Amino acid sequence: MSLVRWRDIGSLPCSVARTLSVVGDRWTLLVLRDAFLGIRRFEDFQRDLGTTRHRLADRLRTLVHHGILERVRYSERPPRFEYRLTEKGRDLYPAIVALVRWGDRWMADGDGPPIELIHRGCGQHVTPALTCPACGEAVGARDMRAQPGPALRKRISMEAER
Repeated sequence: MSLVRWRDIGSLPCSVARTLSVVGDRWTLLVLRDAFLGIRRFEDFQRDLGTTRHRLADRLRTLVHHGILERVRYSERPPRFEYRLTEKGRDLYPAIVALVRWGDRWMADGDGPPIELIHRGCGQHVTPALTCPACGEAVGARDMRAQPGPALRKRISMEAER
């Protein structure tokens, strides 16, 4: 097995590695958290995160480049922009919520979780859970198994032909 450099992780035949190549940085995840909380403007991200302008601009540029956020003009004079989640970005919501759930369970202090998730439709507090779409049962790590998907099967087949 050869050593993989971080800059090459996005080329691995692994969905986790490819995802991490885009969002696997603590500042990027915090930008996404803020975007899901409704923050859209550069100054508001910077005020909430307390990071440097350069670092924030880099993370926002990366998220725009990968189609996770879109940069939308909200003022003509002077020209001003905000960042909005795209469909691709909104699809990261379950991953962010999974981190929230884990953090609430294992990292919350004695005062409890810092935020609660409330379902807009009924107003009730929600603790999201992973369920099987076929039978509706809750599933965890011990209830699942992984098997090679189409991309890995193709790769294995090509390596076998060599």
